[in-house]
Amino acid sequence: MFRPLPIFIGARYTRAKRRNHFISFISLTSMIGLALGVLAMIVVLSVMNGFQKEMRSRILGMVSHATLSAEQPLDDWRRVADVALKHPQVVGAVPFAELEGMLSFKGMMQPVQINGIDPNEETKVSIIGQHMVQGALNSLQPGESGIVIGEITARRFRLNVGDKLTLIVPEVSSAPGGITPRMQRFSVVGVFKVGAELDNSLALVNIADASAIQRLPEGHVQSVRIALKDLFLAPEVSKQIVAELGQGYRADDWTHTQGSLFSAMKMEKTMIGLLLLLIVAVAAFNIIATLIMVVADKRADIAILRTLGATPRQIMAVFMVQGSVIGVIGTLIGTVLGVISALNVSTWIAALERISGRQIFSSDVYFVSYLPSELQLGDVLLICGAALVLSFLATLYPAWRAAQTHPAEALRYE
Repeated sequence: MFRPLPIFIGARYTRAKRRNHFISFISLTSMIGLALGVLAMIVVLSVMNGFQKEMRSRILGMVSHATLSAEQPLDDWRRVADVALKHPQVVGAVPFAELEGMLSFKGMMQPVQINGIDPNEETKVSIIGQHMVQGALNSLQPGESGIVIGEITARRFRLNVGDKLTLIVPEVSSAPGGITPRMQRFSVVGVFKVGAELDNSLALVNIADASAIQRLPEGHVQSVRIALKDLFLAPEVSKQIVAELGQGYRADDWTHTQGSLFSAMKMEKTMIGLLLLLIVAVAAFNIIATLIMVVADKRADIAILRTLGATPRQIMAVFMVQGSVIGVIGTLIGTVLGVISALNVSTWIAALERISGRQIFSSDVYFVSYLPSELQLGDVLLICGAALVLSFLATLYPAWRAAQTHPAEALRYE
């Protein structure tokens, strides 16, 4: 079978047992280092993807993807909801109210965001019902002054279902200063835990109670909350719905409140990826040292090939093939091991916790009680491509040095 001369000789040099075992050892370490670098990048980026997915599903599963409101309180929120539901991206539209206040209990105070919801409709747009640890969301009945608080708030105030606390809400008035506090007693009817900062800063009341606190006419609501199939389309979709609703309506979306958090997480993933790429770069540039020593060891062979008619370009291609083989094998091994590890790291950590009897990811400290991992094809292809490119670039200088070898000089002392 015909094979080009550079590929034949380069592959033969890779397989052959060299006289200098140190060169063989350096080649092996370069290959292992490259494999470990690729393995580490795939596993770490997959774990970061897993944490981002958990954060996205938990935090953005609780906050509004987008809200629709008008200059005046909505007197017919169902009409607005019907218009929103006609959009193919919208999967739910429910009445919604949002206000800021302070929770007070036995002299302790804490700022809180109060969301007014319809407990019968909330499951269409939120995951809150899946994360109740005490009580039930349906206990928020209109006119009964019930409140659902986060687990951190309940733990800080040492509250349980049935306990009462005070909600203090600022209200514009004609008094000096323009603002007076308005206080109302609420009874805790439920506690939720999503494992994020929302456990400390969010509380839920019935939409009717929220409207009463805001002194809205009966049947009026502040806004309509919508949930989308693809939450990253929230700015575009909300603008389209507002345009269909007509003059006087406006929209807000999650990118205004939570966008900075996810931008920071994306930046963190990028920076960690670049730092891990240095491991791959170090392993790839070990190939330079390996090939330089191989070129020095093969000077006589190079000279003989040149005298037999081999061109400098063919000599250069021989050592580029040899270095590329090391890079391809190391990248392939690292990719296979990295994919296997990324798919099973959650199971392995859980098994380690069972064997050691200790919980590495305690739910009291971390917002998830396990190590999540999500393998993405794009990450794997990007890592493999970067490793192969660095490996190829590492072959250029030694191969060029080999092509500059003069036959007469190389054979003078042979």
